[in-house]
Amino acid sequence: MGRSKLQEGGSTSAPDKVGSADLPRYGQLINGSLSMGSQQMHVVNPATELPFASVPNSTKEDLDSAISSALRAFAGWRNTDFSDRRKILDAFSSEIKGNDEEIARALTQEQGKPLARAKAEIANACRSIERIAALEVHPQTLREMESETVVLHYRPLGVVAGITAWNVPVILAAQKIAQAIYAGNTMVLKPSPYTPVATLLLGKAASAILPKGVLNIISGGNELGAWLTSDPRIAKISFTGSGPTGQAVMKSAAANFTRITLELGGNDAAIVLPDADLDNAVPKIFASAFNNAGQICMAIKRLYVHSDIYEEVVRRMAAMAESVVLGDGLEAGTQMGPVQNRAQYEKLIGLLEDTRKVGGVRFVSGGVIPDRKGYFIPPTIVADIAEGTRLVDEEPFGPILPIIRFKDAEDAVRRANASEFGLSGSIWTADPQLGRTLASELDVGTAWVNRHGGADGQIPFGGTKSSGLGREHGVIGLHNYMEPQVLHESK
Repeated sequence: MGRSKLQEGGSTSAPDKVGSADLPRYGQLINGSLSMGSQQMHVVNPATELPFASVPNSTKEDLDSAISSALRAFAGWRNTDFSDRRKILDAFSSEIKGNDEEIARALTQEQGKPLARAKAEIANACRSIERIAALEVHPQTLREMESETVVLHYRPLGVVAGITAWNVPVILAAQKIAQAIYAGNTMVLKPSPYTPVATLLLGKAASAILPKGVLNIISGGNELGAWLTSDPRIAKISFTGSGPTGQAVMKSAAANFTRITLELGGNDAAIVLPDADLDNAVPKIFASAFNNAGQICMAIKRLYVHSDIYEEVVRRMAAMAESVVLGDGLEAGTQMGPVQNRAQYEKLIGLLEDTRKVGGVRFVSGGVIPDRKGYFIPPTIVADIAEGTRLVDEEPFGPILPIIRFKDAEDAVRRANASEFGLSGSIWTADPQLGRTLASELDVGTAWVNRHGGADGQIPFGGTKSSGLGREHGVIGLHNYMEPQVLHESK
């Protein structure tokens, strides 16, 4: 294929076809100021395979400055009222909205998604900030007696490290920032080296609103992540990304008993029963499976369809796939952009090649890689496939969907649960009671009936099994950014 693989999360530095002086430069945020640091790296546009921006490649000294500034700021920030933090976060959201055109264009260039989807991600990020900042956290009275009162309080932890993935970098960053600082912590945030630019622009917005040191955003590769997660001054790590990297974060955190929240991969199953309203269900299922080129942790990645409606669902899904306009996210009319990075692109090509070797499978749409620059893979539907194949058992994290036949609903649930992953799943049926019953049997952190996907800052989200530890969002998520303290008072 003539394309060398990059290690996951590795350097994004591109070949020096374009000098750094010719590229737009985006600074990191440390102690309220933006700077390029002493070292830089290029960021590649996945639609062109060319560098389009230069960002800091943070050194250990940069990291030390960021953590030190966060520690200094924590002393005052922890004592601010929730109402004051709410006002500041709402102002931060407004500042992001005022710069959404610049942020959206950068997001499309670095991530690949169509510009309209980039704008929607920024709007969702702002909505998440506002909803998280509207949550209420109160002490809980556990016992009230004449002789004794026992109250459970929640206190800020200290400096939180946030590490985000490359698929929806703005919304992931915004949610981690909002939770950490609304809970009274300060933060050092590291975006994926594949997609740092839009997140650095969030730092630019923050520099106009937040007190110095409350939020620091630095950029770099694997080495920077390892330094950050192993630093004993970090009180908590909130990580979103792959399972193997999540395991490395756990090992790093264990040395210092650092608190962790991990939101890892998923291999979400959707189960379509024979009574499902296909006019309603199929477009929603397709959108969940192929939004963001399938690069969403909670995307549908395994579609189980009852044999009575199997061929009809396959036909409808294939027709929708064939109608998708694939292209550069900055071009008018583009509906799906490229896969974000070369390593993921080559992984998906290998997955397609392995799937073609499986006897009896049907590629009913896509499967052919276009001969063009960029990491483009068309939306691909594979029918007549089952468990025991890589495409079904692994998480593709791309625009490839297997459709699996079943005859018995309980058997479909068992097959869906026979996975190392447990992020989310869905049931599609005209029978609400049956839908609720089957959904409750799915071994997942979030189960839906007649929908699949969508995050809300006020609703907890996270996975079971290999899909992660802890929860983000909602009051439960905020509690994960705080330390509970029981206060006993004898009278």
